[in-house]
Amino acid sequence: MRRRLSLAVDRFPIAGRFTIARGSRTEAAVVTAVIEDGPSRGRGECVPYARYGETLDGVMATIERRRDAIERGAGRVDLLELLPPGAARNALDCALWDLEAKQAGVAAHVLAGIDRLRPVTTAFTISLGEPQVMAAAATAAAHRPILKIKLGAPSGDPQRIAAVRAAAPDSILLVDANEGWRPDTLAENLRACAEAGVALVEQPLPADDDRMLAAMERPLAICADESVHTRDGLGSLRDRYDAVNIKLDKAGGLTEALLLAAEAERLGLAIMVGCMVGSSLAMAPAMLLTPKARFVDLDGPLLLAADRPEGLTYDGSLVFPPTATLWG
Repeated sequence: MRRRLSLAVDRFPIAGRFTIARGSRTEAAVVTAVIEDGPSRGRGECVPYARYGETLDGVMATIERRRDAIERGAGRVDLLELLPPGAARNALDCALWDLEAKQAGVAAHVLAGIDRLRPVTTAFTISLGEPQVMAAAATAAAHRPILKIKLGAPSGDPQRIAAVRAAAPDSILLVDANEGWRPDTLAENLRACAEAGVALVEQPLPADDDRMLAAMERPLAICADESVHTRDGLGSLRDRYDAVNIKLDKAGGLTEALLLAAEAERLGLAIMVGCMVGSSLAMAPAMLLTPKARFVDLDGPLLLAADRPEGLTYDGSLVFPPTATLWG
């Protein structure tokens, strides 16, 4: 009997509005892949990302072009050749991990060679807005140990980070500029972050214009996000970045993400585990990267008005490993 692949678009309303330097949205629209093989069933979720030219229809079409290979038994290693990195490959790769775990009767983290998964503390995201709006959001979230602050506006980011720090004096602050800063604002913005005690800044410059990071003295740790997707070329980033943000949708699945994490460790780069805004089904495979991570940013379900009913358990900012009912 051949496998059976089915696809669906699932939509999850966001609690309020999620805003970054590139725009705002009120809904997380994801593609869910289900691979059935006899009595066993594996699921994977991906979030098409417009920054990389991805759309719901485009991701669905990309997966459909490989339907025959998947249903004939292609495995995770085969996917590395069949599909490029990105959301489509992620959905299939994670579904295959889940399927393998169900067929073996062994948790996915054990299949990956990970002895044990433990609860971890995730960052909680504060959307980009006017300083007073961000300060109000930070005040409401000041009990959380780690806050991730979205910046990257054309002006006013020093005032934003100062306002957030005043509102959340005890939280560890991470900043994500989403490629929004430019060479003429970089030093001022980094200085403001350093003065606010920010622990790390993600992707301050556009991915295709980040060379000046290698030539400047960096007052705090800089993390590559849009500048890194897979292992390819990772070594060339060592002089520009101190850390890498690994996201399954960028890497094209957990298989590549684990290899990327190993290579980052070999090169001496710190690891951050990140996510797009999706449901717990998208976060669950990323939990396998958390034992290697200095920072974890898997707060997608916390930003939703409603998660999948069998979603991850969050206790404040503490996120627990998935149950087999959800994934793995």
